[in-house]
Amino acid sequence: MTRPRLLDLFCGAGGASVGYAQAGFDVIGVDIAPQPHNPFFLLQADALTFPIEDVDAIHASPPCQHYARVTRWRGRSDDHPDLIGPTRDLLRATGLPWVIENIPESPLRADYLLCGSMFGLKVKRHRAFETSWGGPTELQHPCGSHHRLLPFMHKGERAYADAMGCTWMTKEEAREAIPPAYCKFIGEALLAHLGVAA
Repeated sequence: MTRPRLLDLFCGAGGASVGYAQAGFDVIGVDIAPQPHNPFFLLQADALTFPIEDVDAIHASPPCQHYARVTRWRGRSDDHPDLIGPTRDLLRATGLPWVIENIPESPLRADYLLCGSMFGLKVKRHRAFETSWGGPTELQHPCGSHHRLLPFMHKGERAYADAMGCTWMTKEEAREAIPPAYCKFIGEALLAHLGVAA
């Protein structure tokens, strides 16, 4: 049986891509910068102008710096592009099933709000996922265990990258990555939406 094809826009070093591949997708990555450690077929291009064809679904992780609290602490949000609106418009226009991921502070509708503690990972890393099909919106995670998790301030360490499951990346690449477990979970929901057995 042919695996469905997923386009991973703003793919970086491939954290989301690995999760979707584990769920059962063939993945094609697109990023504007070279990504020498991404383990999948990668096209270097602008995600917002890349021609979308011959795929079954799309994931997009536009840059989060415009919305991040740390950006306001260290500089100005306006120094970073606000790409969620243009990305959502692009994905809606394709008519394909899609997912957008970003930080909880972003203007996403959080159909899924995921944390490392939900998957047994030793990281506190919340990420919101808006999907074309909606979601449960009631997911809970064991907040009481957060004292045993590596928090945000450790994200520049090798141990944080490894705890996310991003062992093939450099620690710098992992700072921008999504733990693969998150997109394996989202990918399985997407397969169910597509009517494909995982």
